[in-house]
Amino acid sequence: MPTLYHSPHTRSSRVLSQLMLMGKLDQVTVAIVDIVKSDGSGRKDPNNAHPEGKVPFLVTDDGGTIRESSAIMMYLDEIFGHPFSIKPGAAGRGSFLSWMSYYCGVLEPAMVAHFAELDHPILKSTFRTMTEVGEQIASGMGDDLFLVGDKLTIADIIMASAFQWAPHLIPEDPTVKAWIKRVEAAQDGIGLKAFETQAFAALKM
Repeated sequence: MPTLYHSPHTRSSRVLSQLMLMGKLDQVTVAIVDIVKSDGSGRKDPNNAHPEGKVPFLVTDDGGTIRESSAIMMYLDEIFGHPFSIKPGAAGRGSFLSWMSYYCGVLEPAMVAHFAELDHPILKSTFRTMTEVGEQIASGMGDDLFLVGDKLTIADIIMASAFQWAPHLIPEDPTVKAWIKRVEAAQDGIGLKAFETQAFAALKM
């Protein structure tokens, strides 16, 4: 059984949400670990298998390791039959892969630069800003319900998670706002909240 190293209310929470959507949470061992947070709280947990003490981190059945949210989410979707992705060779596969890469290659760097209050031409030309991110989401969706047509995928989950974490950065564009609400409504927010509450309690023990 794969083991997911998870810390509550972090980037690994979206992987939990994915597993809940797939109904596969009971087929993955979730190891609750502490991490050093941006405000300095927490600690580097010796029980965390991630070489840098971060989450998420996945150890596969054969002992292989996978880091980075996008890679872990695609791997889990693949081994459980592609319920929330576009299968290789199917229409929309290229768009799906593009959005998964866009999250880690553009959206997250742009968001981190925004929070760090970094303003430099090289950053803007390479990663763009949150303004361009919002524009790309709106133009990329067009009249579709989700990022890849009318099917919810893990691309929606990982992209929308950034705005769920930082709602004040949600673009004013009505298309983007409606999309985020659809993605939120599709996930088991109550179930995730209950799991995270238990995870916090486990860390305090």
